[in-house]
Amino acid sequence: MRTEDYIRIEYDYSPHYYHPLDVVLERGEGVWVWDVEGNRYLDCLSAYSALNQGHRHPRIIKALVEQAERLTLTSRAFYNDQLPLLAKELCDLTGYELMLPMNSGAEAVEAAVKAARLWGYRVKGVSGPAEIIVCENNFHGRTLTIISFSTEPDYRDGFGPFTPGFKAIPYGDAEALERAITPNTAAFLVEPIQGEAGVIVPPEGYLKAIRNICDRHNVLLIADEIQSGLGRAGRLLASSWESVAPDLVTLGKALSGGMMPVSAVVGNRNILGLFEPGSHGSTFGGNPLASAVAREALRVIVEEDLPKRAREMGAYLCEGLRQINSPHIKEIRGKGLLIGVEFKPEAGHARAFVRALKARGVLAKDTHGTVIRFAPPLVITRDEVDFLLEQAAVVFASASVPAQEPVVANGL
Repeated sequence: MRTEDYIRIEYDYSPHYYHPLDVVLERGEGVWVWDVEGNRYLDCLSAYSALNQGHRHPRIIKALVEQAERLTLTSRAFYNDQLPLLAKELCDLTGYELMLPMNSGAEAVEAAVKAARLWGYRVKGVSGPAEIIVCENNFHGRTLTIISFSTEPDYRDGFGPFTPGFKAIPYGDAEALERAITPNTAAFLVEPIQGEAGVIVPPEGYLKAIRNICDRHNVLLIADEIQSGLGRAGRLLASSWESVAPDLVTLGKALSGGMMPVSAVVGNRNILGLFEPGSHGSTFGGNPLASAVAREALRVIVEEDLPKRAREMGAYLCEGLRQINSPHIKEIRGKGLLIGVEFKPEAGHARAFVRALKARGVLAKDTHGTVIRFAPPLVITRDEVDFLLEQAAVVFASASVPAQEPVVANGL
């Protein structure tokens, strides 16, 4: 079958809640992927940073196969020999006391929200409905509770009534947080870098300022590091750029090595230790297969020093992008290998540039019509960055804007 055949079958038999680029992938290795017709592409999305270690990292594949041949699932009704080791290794690595295992990133955020409310009632002594403050233009997932505190209309339209107890403030504005806190505020949930919003990096000092505000008001600081963490932003955690230790951190994506769903919340005993039998759970959360894979995924991040590679290659990529003399680019921003290229309004929809890059062997993702996100696997080499820059220069430096794509083109 050819590309259009696969796309048509998916269009006929799956709900249309994504608008993928018209490429059908069948194989990946390192930073490269191949489509069903044999064309090779540089992957500059990394499955939204789930593939920090690259496609099919041999060490992680080996751990997956070896564990799959032994034991895959027990449920939490019984212990297994992998979850305890993952919990200890992740806590040792991040400096926290406890790890709560889940599957998807959204589940980790939901677990953190539950933990914060529980702490608010049991420890802080919140007497009214517990509040959690979030940021405008956030993206923490698409469960019903999470979209309840989204400010993106497309995520909410038609899905109410929504879960109460959330308040949104402008991102990057520490004074807005101070003003929003009430006696019922249990936590502030924030992305150290807003990825889905267009790779928005907060002002220098923002993370430290909100840490101090949360401390003064006895409010938990929850950092969603599902996309920005585990090396992507040039540190193990993006929060570390300002030496900030959140009270809870949600992790996922690269924790899996790109193999399977695995996520976690890390925090200290005074918060996560409040959970009791029956108060939370997951059949697949902490399963031995996912735990073995996550253990090796973490070892690869540490032993190959992927945060350092992200810093170095990210700086090199940013500098190269800034040297492109383009009439279309408004701004280039990011940290590590999480980089956003924002286009001027007159350049039209960023999807046109994404399609032009695809034609030159680069796969990237447009965000909100104005930004292209570049987030290749952290194992990328300088030569591979040079390839990306060569293709981007041709596409971005052109005086003419690439032909625009309809929002929906017959489902293709």
